[in-house]
Amino acid sequence: METYITIAIGLLTVVLGTQCADNTWGGLYPRESESREVRSLDGLWNFRLAPLEDPEKGFREEWYAQPLRKTGAVISMPVPSSYNDVTQDKALRDHIGWAWYDRTFYVPTRWQEDKQRVVLRLGSAHYNSIIYLNGVAVTSHEGGHLPIMSEITSGLVYGQENLVTVAINNTLTPETIPQGSITYHDDLTRYPPGYFTQSYNFDFTNYAGLHRPVYVYTTPRTYIEDIFVTTDISGTDGIISYDIITATTKIGPKRLNDAPGCSMKVLDKDGSHVTSAIGCQGSIMISNASLWWPYLMSEDPGYLYTLKVAVSDTEGILDVYPQKVGIRTIGWNSTTLTINNKPVYLRGCGKHEDADIRGKGVDYPLIVKDFSLLKWLGANSFRTSHYPYAEEIMDMADQEGIMVVDECPAIGLSGFGETLMNKHISVMEELVHRDRNRPSVIMWSVGNEPRSDQAAAKDYFSNVVNATKDADGTRPVTCVLSYDKKTEFAGSSLDIILVNRYYSWYSDTGHLEIIKLQTVTEFTEWHELHNKPVMISEYGAGSMPGLHTDPAFTWSEEYQAELMLQNFEAFDELRKKGYFIGEMIWNFADFATPQEYNRPGACMKGLFTRARQPKLAGHLMRVHYWSLAQKIDNVTVPEGVGRLGSVYNWKNL
Repeated sequence: METYITIAIGLLTVVLGTQCADNTWGGLYPRESESREVRSLDGLWNFRLAPLEDPEKGFREEWYAQPLRKTGAVISMPVPSSYNDVTQDKALRDHIGWAWYDRTFYVPTRWQEDKQRVVLRLGSAHYNSIIYLNGVAVTSHEGGHLPIMSEITSGLVYGQENLVTVAINNTLTPETIPQGSITYHDDLTRYPPGYFTQSYNFDFTNYAGLHRPVYVYTTPRTYIEDIFVTTDISGTDGIISYDIITATTKIGPKRLNDAPGCSMKVLDKDGSHVTSAIGCQGSIMISNASLWWPYLMSEDPGYLYTLKVAVSDTEGILDVYPQKVGIRTIGWNSTTLTINNKPVYLRGCGKHEDADIRGKGVDYPLIVKDFSLLKWLGANSFRTSHYPYAEEIMDMADQEGIMVVDECPAIGLSGFGETLMNKHISVMEELVHRDRNRPSVIMWSVGNEPRSDQAAAKDYFSNVVNATKDADGTRPVTCVLSYDKKTEFAGSSLDIILVNRYYSWYSDTGHLEIIKLQTVTEFTEWHELHNKPVMISEYGAGSMPGLHTDPAFTWSEEYQAELMLQNFEAFDELRKKGYFIGEMIWNFADFATPQEYNRPGACMKGLFTRARQPKLAGHLMRVHYWSLAQKIDNVTVPEGVGRLGSVYNWKNL
């Protein structure tokens, strides 16, 4: 086992140590402006796997130094997409180790003549990746859900063909986030020589590949490197505080106190000018501001202004970047979470980036469909279980007014050593850096279901939470817990307590009548122990679409619905206590899992099938969430909600 891990993971360090630096900041999202040009490299790339028995072959033979098609047989691979499910090849679906992508592209000589800085950006590559341009490693990255950026200006051939190559390794170990392990099976009477298997600390498919868009874009040589925005409200006025970091290529990021300087225009959602400001740091007051409100808390949810940020010198404007901003505040105390000083109750779902064929690949029709279904349900939130979601999804959350609990990939962690902790902190800092300007992000989650019953978890999570707060002190920090409150060590460090509980599914299976008592007791005790707001972040049951039983029986759609009804009664009682701030069912939709004897190819706990068709549970949840929205936010329930209620006798909703 040690030999393989050294090859698969350790080689990344060996290969990169003399060639390029690891990437820790993916840059501002590529957006066109008066000064910036963006070109997509999405499409069909060439693809091949490294042999399982010789994983370092691609490095030894320098596959990155020539087109992949010259190194052996290749296939076409769509980008963005996971590579696992797009062919009929079992070896590709189940591959562990290095996979190689490449494609060619052109950049115009005009970019060179105009002295443009050119950047290559990958939305994500799971898990370890090395990126080459024309045979030279330009950057690397560890982690599968955050962007990767490299300036490639000097490595390009202008007006001619350029070759970009990406090597990706999906191996997970006890020192990666998320964790996994490789097991070698040495019994030669049962397994062939060198046979190994990969196992994980989670129950969803470990999809791999170039999951998000790949871009080449330009900026001027002096450019806007980063923008940091916070907002506040004063009466009916909105306050936008900003910090603009500019840079000059080959010099690196720096704040400019002298020329060139910064300026900005504030535009409303229709693009009309609101106000202007000068300076790289400062605050803007907007009279009678339109605030960013969650869905169903306002007639105009998700209101976004645009800051047109510019950097210029005495000769004129050099660079322009459009930054979306939602004006809102977040507050929390021992019982309550507030948006714009108004208590908020989260009605939501745990989700996954998951769909047939494309796996975790960004899919714009699917993004639109999922948000349409969230709004159809009357939901106002979701958690990015169990990793950061694509920026394209987060953009949609911002504009639709859907609140997000933004979670890092630390699922099921154990061990809690210093190496893992430092990596965990780095992941949180990278995530906060990417998403800190988003109004939809109302909470950071440093993980899901860690082995927090281990004593080392106390200092570990204290340090990770404090580092997250250092990166952004404007939002509460949580971790989704699953161990008994009396024996776990992470809860004391958190601002808000999120707990997963599956009464009458994983415990007391079939005994629906005890759900209310157990749930009310459980969450009351969590609040009494920590004196913090609490919410349920996962509950539910699996159901096979089309399986109906009366009386309800496990795995039927009726059992899933009856379990939900019992939970709803508990949530109603807890909400009256004043410290229960939300409910998120597991899961929004059925999703792919590893091959297991206890799941039929997928987790079946979805309100919707994997094809996004509602189960009985989806219709029931729609009645429940719209009823809550009517009670809490005084909204009008759409016509047709609950039309199935008389059939299934949904009462007390």
